[in-house]
Amino acid sequence: MPELALPPEAQSLADAVVKAVRHGVAAGELVPDVTYSVYQLADLLGISRSPVREGLLRLEEAGLIEIRRNRGFRVLPPQAHDIEEIIGIRLALEPPAARLAATLGTDDQHALIGATLAAMAAAASQDDENSFWPADRSLHDLLLRTSGRPRTATIIERLRTTTALLGPPTTASGRTLAQIHAEHEPIVTAVLARNGAAAEAAMRTHLEATAHLLVTNL
Repeated sequence: MPELALPPEAQSLADAVVKAVRHGVAAGELVPDVTYSVYQLADLLGISRSPVREGLLRLEEAGLIEIRRNRGFRVLPPQAHDIEEIIGIRLALEPPAARLAATLGTDDQHALIGATLAAMAAAASQDDENSFWPADRSLHDLLLRTSGRPRTATIIERLRTTTALLGPPTTASGRTLAQIHAEHEPIVTAVLARNGAAAEAAMRTHLEATAHLLVTNL
């Protein structure tokens, strides 16, 4: 029987199930080619089957598990091509959006982007991942929304959530928070200078570096 624990810090039971299964896969408690039942997982975690099913549906959407009708679920090992596909989509959407954010953004929008980068810097200086990653996601979201592409922002947020489920963050490869902040700095500098071409190029460089490390982690 696998050993799984329900993380207490999750915002909902479904979120807790997602984290518990993700941790179980990373720790080798849940392994490929074994079918686990929803009932078994609910008993292990001491919760009802409804949040278990909700959490498993999210994991299936991310590609981490396969739900087998009337049988349960099995773990699917993350593949490099999963990350490559996700980053490929982001490369198609985010660099052009950074260009538009630079040329179309208002002064107020640019000020908020600059403040968010500063929040990343403050978190990095304290090695505070709990503050850093939300600021990182917020910065990317702001750039997309400043470009006038709210639907794209929603798509990218879902893709980033999927990426987080598929494997560890790039800091697992020794990349520091300060280094990640430094990759974002030229993007924001170019946006605030209304240099669209430089903003697009800097975003592309950042995403390509992220892709390389994420694939290496797998």
